[in-house]
Formats: sequence, C-alpha cells, structure tokens
Amino acid sequence: MKRLAWWVCLGLIALATPALAHPHVWVEAQEEVLFDHAGKMGGIRNTWVFDEMYSAFAVQGLEKDGKLASTADLAPLAETNVTSLAEFDYFTFAKVGGAKLKFGKPIDYTLEERADKRVVLRFTLPLLEPAKITRFMSFQIYDPTYFVDFELSAKDPVALDGPPSGCSQSVLGANPLLVADGQKLAKSFDSGIAPSDDFAVKMASRVIVACP
Repeated sequence: MKRLAWWVCLGLIALATPALAHPHVWVEAQEEVLFDHAGKMGGIRNTWVFDEMYSAFAVQGLEKDGKLASTADLAPLAETNVTSLAEFDYFTFAKVGGAKLKFGKPIDYTLEERADKRVVLRFTLPLLEPAKITRFMSFQIYDPTYFVDFELSAKDPVALDGPPSGCSQSVLGANPLLVADGQKLAKSFDSGIAPSDDFAVKMASRVIVACP
C-alpha cells in the first residue's frame, strides 16, 4: 500500500469537501523558543506527539519482530511531513511588535516511535532573520483548516533556550467562546462545514515570551 503522510491526506479530503467541522488528528505539542548569542530570537523548535490512530498509520508495515520503527525507517515520512507543512505555514504563527515573523525551511527534523506506540515529530523552524524581542513576542500553534487539533502539553509546554537575562514565558488559554461562536460550532457539526476561517485561531492557546 502506498504510504501517504497525513498532510497529503488532508489535501485529498479537502478536494471532497469545502472544510471539516471538527478535528480528525490530535497533537500534543511542546515548544522551545531558540535564541542566538546576540540575544535575538532565532527560531522555534516543535515537538509534536500524535494520537494513537495516526501513530498506528505512520508505522504500518515498519515494525518488525516486535521492535519499534526506527528513526531511519521513518525518515522518508518525516521529510514528506515537514515539506508539506509549508502550505500551512508550518502551523506556527508568531509576531513581534505586531509584525508577523517569517520562518525558513525546517531543519533537524526527525520522526520516531516511542515505547508507548505514539509517534513524535520534531523539527526546528529557523527565522529568516533573527528577531529582537522588544517587550514581548507571541505565537500560536494551530491548523487554520481545523483538521488537526493542537493542544499544548500540560507538562512543560514551553521552554526558552539561551534567552537574555530576565526573559520569561507564559501560556494564555483560549478565550471563552462567545455565544455566537458556540452557535456556529453547533451548526458546523450538523452541516459538516467548519464554523469559520478564523475559528481555529480562536481555539488556540497563545504563548507569550517577555523580555526586558
């Protein structure tokens, strides 16, 4: 059977229906903000743990003699995944001073199967130009199509690597849905159409990195 990354599957499903009303893939995310020697933000390191169903799909046919699939076995799928992510801005949206940050192509990407059979994708998104954080930077991890549900890990969701002295991070949960949004969500489950183009961002937690 031809192996397809779930990013490709998303595209095939999109051809059959305008949008999906609810997620079909679930991801637990841990994020690391990277700083260079000059104290500027250089990128974001993503660690995404996939749900059991996608994990089983990813390693299908790769486990042998009861052994876990190796990172070498999963390397082609890892490359397909991160390459396909470009169409969706890598599901990573960051701003400094109200200006959107632009990322380059992913580097240091790996896909591995954990002992609990969950598959983990790790990759670094370098900024095209390192950014000086003046007061604060914010970013969110979400899928604009609402096909994938991203949730920050309950334990150690965000870390800073090499930050200037005095920098800190915090996570703001998604704002409570307005009555109108709740009504749109309920209607979407009945119709099979996603509630709105901006619904995913409303559901996403926001990470704030503050520096003096």
